[in-house]
This record gives sequence, structure tokens and C-alpha cells, in this order.
Amino acid sequence: MEPGAYIAAVAVHAAAYPMDHPYSYVLPPALYRRHLEGCRVVVPFGRGNRSVAGLVLSVSPADPAELKGLKRILSVADDAPVLNEEQMLLMHWLRENTFCTYYDAIRTLVPSALQLRVQERYELAEGGQTDALSDDARTLLAYLRRSRSQKEFDDLLDTQASPEKAKACAELLEAGIIARTADAKARVSAKTVRMVRLAADAGELTHSLTVKQQQAVNALQEFGTLEEKELCYICGVSSAVISNLVKREIIERYDEETAPEETVPDEAPPALVLSEEQQGVFDRVAPHLEQREAKCFLLRGVTGSGKTSVFEALIERTLELGRSVLLLLPEIGLTPQSVRRFRARFGSRVAVVHSGLSLRERRSSYERAKNGDADVIIGTRSAVFTPVQNLGLIIMDEEGERSYKSDAAPRYDTIQVAKQRCKYHGAVLLPASATPTLESFYYAKKGVYELLEMKQRYSSAPLPAVETIDMSLERMAGNDSEFSRSLQDALQENLDRGEQSILLLNRRGYHTIISCCTCNQPVYCDNCSVPMTYHKPDNNLHCHYCGSVRKLPEVCPACGGAHLRRMGFGTQRLEDDLTVRFPDARILRMDADTTGSRHAYEQGFEAFRKGEYDIMLGTQMIGKGLDFPNVTLVGVMSVDKALFSGDFRSYERTFSLITQVVGRGGRGSKPGRAILQTFLPEHYVLRLAAAQDYEGFAREEFAIRKTLLFPPFCDVCVIGFSAESLPEVQKAAACFVEQMKEQLGLLKEKLPLRVLGPVPCTYNKIGGKYRFRIIIKCKNTQEFRTFLRDTMRSAGSCRELAKVHFYADMNGSVGI
Repeated sequence: MEPGAYIAAVAVHAAAYPMDHPYSYVLPPALYRRHLEGCRVVVPFGRGNRSVAGLVLSVSPADPAELKGLKRILSVADDAPVLNEEQMLLMHWLRENTFCTYYDAIRTLVPSALQLRVQERYELAEGGQTDALSDDARTLLAYLRRSRSQKEFDDLLDTQASPEKAKACAELLEAGIIARTADAKARVSAKTVRMVRLAADAGELTHSLTVKQQQAVNALQEFGTLEEKELCYICGVSSAVISNLVKREIIERYDEETAPEETVPDEAPPALVLSEEQQGVFDRVAPHLEQREAKCFLLRGVTGSGKTSVFEALIERTLELGRSVLLLLPEIGLTPQSVRRFRARFGSRVAVVHSGLSLRERRSSYERAKNGDADVIIGTRSAVFTPVQNLGLIIMDEEGERSYKSDAAPRYDTIQVAKQRCKYHGAVLLPASATPTLESFYYAKKGVYELLEMKQRYSSAPLPAVETIDMSLERMAGNDSEFSRSLQDALQENLDRGEQSILLLNRRGYHTIISCCTCNQPVYCDNCSVPMTYHKPDNNLHCHYCGSVRKLPEVCPACGGAHLRRMGFGTQRLEDDLTVRFPDARILRMDADTTGSRHAYEQGFEAFRKGEYDIMLGTQMIGKGLDFPNVTLVGVMSVDKALFSGDFRSYERTFSLITQVVGRGGRGSKPGRAILQTFLPEHYVLRLAAAQDYEGFAREEFAIRKTLLFPPFCDVCVIGFSAESLPEVQKAAACFVEQMKEQLGLLKEKLPLRVLGPVPCTYNKIGGKYRFRIIIKCKNTQEFRTFLRDTMRSAGSCRELAKVHFYADMNGSVGI
């Protein structure tokens, strides 16, 4: 075997799922080095040899004969592997379990700021044979040799200009007269500061300096290195003086990466005093931290039981053991108050990871964690992938929230990723909630997780008393408003006492439907099969799915009827009604329309905490994880519609939302109360939510799901299809079913499956694309995943699916 002959197995960025597998490339001797696995490279891909990014999965020696016909790696983008051993394992796990491509997984593991932008270019090569060139190729070569800039050179080689030029370019490449090169750079560089220092041989060049130049040199001799601005300030010189010294090669400039300043609160954190229940939880979990034993607990504590204090104590113990912590939260809105609290206790060791940060800030947090400069990471779902060193504890606060499940590739469930990381590090996983997912509660009851419970609020404060109001009786009594008489009176009493109130209405906008009086048809979005919502601030209709906006029509778009009625109410109308009923009240509205700016969550919640508002109304973002001691009244305006969303989890989500928002009241020294308005007062979900009876709800729901065969008694895999043409998506879904039948016929052993569909999604059209789905009830085993992966690959070669996007989502939503 000749020295330097190597083949690299590369995962390629541009590969679609049916074609996603390791591709073999020749690794040129000049690019070879040890530990190349996990580094990104630029490779030619496809018939046109387009330069794309790839990741080296493995490198192996090769016989020269094996290199024949293989393409060569163009360049290596990283000096060191961008993925470590654990991240490589996670990449393979994501691809295996979520039916994504290699690069879908890589994009999730590496922050956007570090992802590559490939720039392809050509240059004249040395040598090459011109004898056999065609006239077109010779003409092109003559122009190339006369070009005066790289841009002009690249423009001459624009293969899209004509087939003749593409053919001539291919001739020059094959003859070795021109060479294709490609560079890859990170999308966002790290934030840097310009530094200066003396050059290595500066001592021989410091004669005949001006007074100001000599001052700068003297300062660098004393301090070694300085920021350029700092040097100018110390010496009282301008940057022109520094530039002249650089030209004379007496000093040199260089850039140094800086991390953004982390704000640490001035106030000292209160001493941790755990209640008997809290101490019991700590005593049960702490020994497993010390034993480095992978273990999963489930902490179910009522709202206000002090779960965060337990987190603080466990994090403190984990850090004492020299290990790192991930604290995961379901919403960006919960991050600021958590960061403030944990930074007060743990200082600059805390880093934040969520999508609301700038690309540069996310890159900084990622690198601080990877380098060991931050060992307490607080963030939303994606923070579970943060490459901390020596991971000891993962906490999932409000584990019952569905935002922990990704609805885009890779479609992972955060708790499953957390389990993989805990297994690798020998770490403890602690999901916690007043309303954990029914799957987690089932596993805890079965002994798969260890169940820990806190049944009392901290300091033995009572849970809020809940009053259920039948809105049908309000209508019969002549009250046509959205406020029951009890809620109006309670709000006024709170205002009189100087106490705060929270109102939940999980609908944005002003009117939720604009309907025609003639044909009774709502005004639909042009891109979606969804009625549009009227927003008063801009007097327009908005689609809450694709984001399109249109003017309020004067006549019905469907039949031309002249009379349109406005129906339903959202948070905007509720705000207006409150202003009329309570003109002196200070009202804060928190929904997606008022929290679009980067710091809107933090500023709104902090202002409410400081008492700058009397009433906070909003959607579900105000219903969980928030702690406002002066809130003594919670009003749930309307949740009936959520019970019938078409998803088997709709009851669970409604129960959780009510329980969580009711728990925002009475968390200080004053008792709290809640008022639940509904047209379905006898519905068992609402009755159990009002009673805060999670175990009773779980028993009812388990009985239903076992009968109908839904998780946790099986797994549900959704195969989704979308295309701009309805006939195409229908044919694609039918073709997929046929491919499933073929693959099932090849299996030696039968798989337990129940296949429903294909059927249109609840909203058949979203964002201009028609959508169908197949629902498979199954067991998520290796055999099933292999079967489904083979089916997806065979379906990918079918003509019926050529223009149709399709995906598989294990245990995702089956509603919308």
C-alpha cells in the first residue's frame, strides 16, 4: 500500500433522506492529519460537482486501486473536530431514531453561528495539456489568462451562462488547466477585540522613532499586550501612530475572541432553607450524583411547592463534585427570571442558550460550555445538546410541556436525548412538574423512573380555591359579556386591595372569525385552510399559521355577500373590555403580538413583578413557571375549545394549562383563588383540573388510552406529506402505503402495526401546501425503525413522491 492513500467516509450536506449515507472521498496527502473524524470538509457532490460541506465520519487507509473513480476532498474547514465523541454518538442516535439526515442532526448539534458558508472558485493550475482542447475551450482559456480580478475570472466560468461554456469549462477542468477550489467559513465569527503587541524582532527597528511612537513602544514593553484603544488612551496617541508602527513591523495587530459580559445581580442570594419534603427529595437524588450512576427520577410537586429551591441545592452539590448541569425550560419567557435567580447564586458560571439570543451570543455560550468556562447551562429545548464537560445533572422543569418535542427535523423528544446524555456521562435526569406527561407518570408508576413527590406548598400555604362558573347560566341571566359577574366582582375587589390578577385567554387577536351572514362561510387565508383572525391595531386580518395579512374585505370573498359579522374574542378585545370596565386599572397584555422584540418577555414580566401593572392578561405563555407573590386572583376566561383540538393529548394539555395557571395565584403570604369560566362545567377534565386532582385525571386518561391504544400503551408514528398540488400529495400518500405493504411482505417476522389513513390533516392546507398523513400505531423498536427507514428510502425513488416532501415523526402531534 502506498503511503498517504486514504479514503474518508463523509456525510454530505446536500443529500436528501433517501440518498443519505456516507460517501467515500479520496483524502489528499496534503490534507491528511490525525483525528480528522468530526471535522468538516468541502467536497464536490452530484453530477455538477457542486462544492458542499460535509462531515468526516471515518478515515481509513486504502489501496491505490480503491481510489479509482472517487472524487477528492477539496479542503478541510476545521483545525480541530467540531464534534467530539459524545456528539458523534448523538448524531448517529438522532439519525437512527428520528429519521433525519446526517446533516439535520449536525445542524442541531452545532449552533447556527458555527455552520459553514461554502465559497467556490476556480484558478489557473500549473501545467495541463492544451493540445486536445476544442476551439471554445481555447477561446475561454485565452479570456481567463487576460482576466484582471478574481471576480472577472469567476464570471467567465459561470457555467449557467450557456451549455457551450459549461462544456468548455468541463474540458479545462479535465485537462488540468484550471482547478476548482472551495473555502468554508463560519456564518458568524466570534466577537473579537483588536489587540497589539511588539513584533518578535522589534528591538532592531526601534531607532528614529517619533516621541509618540516611542511612548507606544514603551507601553507595550511594560504591559506586553494591550487593546489598541487602550494603548491609544494610555499614550494619548491616535490610531494612525499605531498603523505606522505596524507598517514598520515594530508592532503587530491581532484579534482576540471575547465573551459577552454576563450580568450578575448585585443582591446576594437568600440562604437555602429546605422544607422537610424538599430535603427528602434532595437526600434521595444526591447520592446518585456522587456515585456517577445514570438514573432517572420524576419529581411531581404541586404548584408553589418549591421545586426551584430543590434545583438550586442539587446544582450546588453537583458543582461541588466538579460536574456540570443543564437546566432546561419549556419557554423563552421563563428564562430571564431563572437566569437572574441562578446567576445571583452561581455567578458567571451560568450561560444561557435559546433561540432568542443573537447568533454571536449563542456561539459564545456554546464555546464557553465546551471549554469548561461555564458549567451551569440554562436554556430551552436545544440546550440539551450543549457540549458541557463532565455532565452530572439534567433538570427538565415543567416537563409536561409539549414544547420539549421538536416539530422540525430532527423531530426529537428532549427527554429521550437527555437519557442518552445521562447514560454516556453517568448523570442524573430529573424531569419535574406539577403536571408531568402521562407517559412519564406511567413509567414512574411502573418503576422505570423513580417517583418523588412534594404534595404541600412551601410554608404550608394552601392551593388556590377554584370556583367554576357555568357561562350558560350567565347567558340565561342576561349577561352577554365575556366576564361572569363573579369574575368582575373579584377583579374589582383585587384592585381595591392593591393585589394583582392574571387572566388567561389562549386566543390572540380581536375577533377570531369574520363570517358571512349569507353563506356562513368564514374568511379563509389564501394560503391555508384556516379562518383568518381580525387584529384591531392595524385593522387587518392575520393568519396565525403562515403569517399572511390582508385587508378586512367589504364583501364575502366566497359569495359576494355584503354583510359580514365579527365573532369570537381574543386577547386584544379582552384588553379593550377590561379598559372600559376598569378604567383605572393598569393592564399588561402578553401574547405573541406584544412579545415580538428580543427583551419583551423579560421587560413585561419584570414590570408586573414590580407592581407596575394591576392585571396581566395573555395566552398560555403566562400560565406556567412564573412566580408573582402579589397575585391572588387567576381567571380562566375560556378553554372549552382546547378540549376538542383533534389530538389525543388535547385533554392532557387542557388539564395541564388550567392546573398551571391556577397555580400562579397565592404564592406569597396572601391566599389565592381562581375562577374558571366554561360552558361545560360537568366535563370531567375541567372538574378534575378545578380540584387539582392530577392522579384522578391520570386514572381516567389511562383507561381511555388503553382502550383506544394510544401512548403510553403503544407508540404513534405520523408520516406526513406536503406539496403544492392536492392530487400529487394524495398520490404520494397512496404510493407510500403500497411501499409499506411491499416492505412488510419482505419481513420474516410480523410487526404489530395499525395503520390509519392516508387522510387529510385537520388543516388540509398550510402555507400554500396541501397536507396528508398516515398514522401508525406501533412499538418503537429497532425492527420497526429499520422497516420504516427501508420504506422511506424505497418511497424516495418513486416518481409519485418526486415533488412531495415527506417525513416521519415518532410520538409527535396528531392534531393540526
